[in-house]
Amino acid sequence: MMDVNLLFKIAAIGILVAVLHQVLCRAGREEQAMMTTLAGVVIVLTLVIKEISSLFNAVRTIFNL
Repeated sequence: MMDVNLLFKIAAIGILVAVLHQVLCRAGREEQAMMTTLAGVVIVLTLVIKEISSLFNAVRTIFNL
């Protein structure tokens, strides 16, 4: 089952990435800021894909597919 912990993890990653992005942009390192943002998006997508996979497996089990 999806837990509230997943939402907290996504929010924490978002806040961390936003802060890092701002710090790196202010330091004149826009390329590293963009890579940090991209890494954050990839991490969140992997978390969400794992949950979607779990959902599909549950649906398969329920309907005996």
